[in-house]
Amino acid sequence: MPDTLAPSVSDVVELTRALVRCESVTPAEGGALQLLERTLGTLGFRCERMDFTQAGTDDVANLYARIGREPGEGGKHFCFAGHSDVVPVGDLSSWTIGPFSAELSAGYLFGRGAADMKGAIAAFTEASARFLAKRGHDFGGAISLLVTGDEEGPAVNGTVKMLKKLAERGETIDACIVGEPTSSKRLGDMMKIGRRGSMTVDLIVHGIQGHVAYPERLDNAIHRLSAIIEALVREPIDKGSTHFQPTSLQFTTVDVGNKATNIAPGTAKARFNTRFNDLWTSKTLLAHLQERIERALAALGGNGTVEYKVEVSGESFYTPPGPLSELVAGAVRDVAGVECELSTTGGTSDARFIRSYCPVLEFGLVGETMHKVDEKSAVADLKALARVYETVLDRYFAA
Repeated sequence: MPDTLAPSVSDVVELTRALVRCESVTPAEGGALQLLERTLGTLGFRCERMDFTQAGTDDVANLYARIGREPGEGGKHFCFAGHSDVVPVGDLSSWTIGPFSAELSAGYLFGRGAADMKGAIAAFTEASARFLAKRGHDFGGAISLLVTGDEEGPAVNGTVKMLKKLAERGETIDACIVGEPTSSKRLGDMMKIGRRGSMTVDLIVHGIQGHVAYPERLDNAIHRLSAIIEALVREPIDKGSTHFQPTSLQFTTVDVGNKATNIAPGTAKARFNTRFNDLWTSKTLLAHLQERIERALAALGGNGTVEYKVEVSGESFYTPPGPLSELVAGAVRDVAGVECELSTTGGTSDARFIRSYCPVLEFGLVGETMHKVDEKSAVADLKALARVYETVLDRYFAA
């Protein structure tokens, strides 16, 4: 269990360590949000738990904390968004340092969530503390932390519902940084101004089962599926766009379940995932892929059919380069001495929900070890990240 007393809000390393010690593996809260609520409360934040549940899903704990002017009192509202939940540790015996011990070694802080993304949450907190120490609570606007416990999971009872609740009561956000570990090799070398969309498609290909010695009496579903795979992967879907790399499509499983050696199956199943750029929506891309599939099946002849089950976890989006990315890039340049690349690579994040409410980008620690054994962050990076966030606040709320 984490310590009952909140660590010093001016020590990003100790706060990160305290958060890492909280075993908040999705969907468990693990004490992480309780600790954060106590810590932010000492700074004067008004903290509100926004816990949600839904039939067929896990109960999820979330925290919204705000300081400064209240809604309707004027001024700009800057939000730091992130997640306190972490992925499972996997094979515990593979860790050289306990995943929840938050040990310091050779200039690094080790533990699950050190990079993704409890370190950024601690940096949000220290940056806010330092900013408030200089400006007080009446700095002409509001700062908030929107922290979910449902980002690494289904993401249905977290950020998306918190944003909806804020909107329903007329609370708006003007700009947001999500603290995902976007840096590639060194702190500050990359921020994310958008993300590709993600669509998973399950296919069930139907033919006619039959004895392999009588090919005229059957329609092999494997052959049909093979033609579909060839049609989908033979040619690139596109060449990319100004801010996005080409759309990718990868098959992740093929299943037949046929143990017989003399039967051609009448059904074959497969699944693919595509990460698509802003040239497509999930609907237009699916229509394009179905057209490819239908052409391939028509070339084979016969009466085979395909069933589709489609799951879209997010559409592609990006925040065009402008005031927000320039603000963050300037802070990174001055604090870390690095030119920040604007990127849309990588997986999905909760920025896909926030982008419908305000300009948003992602910037955080080096992500090389996220989701891996012996996840870690450099102590120097944690301290520098807090200074970057503090500089962002200073300049955003400049008199």
